[in-house]
Amino acid sequence: MLTSLEMIDGWPVPTAAAAVVTGDGAVAGSRGPADRPFALASVTKPLAAYAVLIAVEEGALELDEPAGPPGSTVRHLLAHASGLAFDEHRVMAEPGTRRLYSNAGFEVMGEHTAKATGIPFAEYLREAVLEPLGMTDTHLAGAGSPAKDGVATLADLTRFAAELLAPRLLARETLDAATAVAFPGLSGVLPGYGHQRPNDWGLGFSLRDHKSPHWTGADSSPGTFGHFGQAGTFLWVDRAAAGGGGAACVALADRAFGPWAVEAWPPFTDAVLAELAGSGGA
Repeated sequence: MLTSLEMIDGWPVPTAAAAVVTGDGAVAGSRGPADRPFALASVTKPLAAYAVLIAVEEGALELDEPAGPPGSTVRHLLAHASGLAFDEHRVMAEPGTRRLYSNAGFEVMGEHTAKATGIPFAEYLREAVLEPLGMTDTHLAGAGSPAKDGVATLADLTRFAAELLAPRLLARETLDAATAVAFPGLSGVLPGYGHQRPNDWGLGFSLRDHKSPHWTGADSSPGTFGHFGQAGTFLWVDRAAAGGGGAACVALADRAFGPWAVEAWPPFTDAVLAELAGSGGA
């Protein structure tokens, strides 16, 4: 058990849960309810992106085929570079010119994937990602938005974290490409943290790079990727952690993101990384 996980007990939230998984797939520690469902908010996006990448590998669609506004592609939509507004199907910029974080873009992506596969997106996500990973308590709630409507348990999201460390459903090179910078150099706003120059992003994954301020830790490697959600949730993967063996951390809470999270999350991540380094990753 990682004692650093006890820090979540001091978070000003009704309920919190967190877990750390190492590169060999072992759960290094877990705290809080493992089977309680939490709203994921934008931590839904990496799950949705994973389903889209599987559809690409299956040949149902291509990253550079047209999708979304004129001039936009699947790649633009996944990388928040399509020019669509945050929560409206309204074009704000030419594709590839700005990093406009867009829920609408992910919803268009879900519709495009459903049309390409002939399967409703929520069902495709379940068949392609959730069922193979044993994520039986994860689903899209409400309107089923692939941008923000995910609901999952700590146990389930830890399984996805393990997949991101050692992919079985995707080729490793596909995931590596998705967690590298797409459309380098674009500036934009990192939600909750202000304008970033550049605001580098992967395909559905937020990238740590050298951003400041950021929701990960001061000691997180530049290669760290993942996502956080306005529901008070995050998932990061740091392949340089645990002495280079890699580690991932999932944290879920039932209080909306705000100043409490800005204050609590980075020192928590740094404590987890320090403990992993001191224990050799075990």
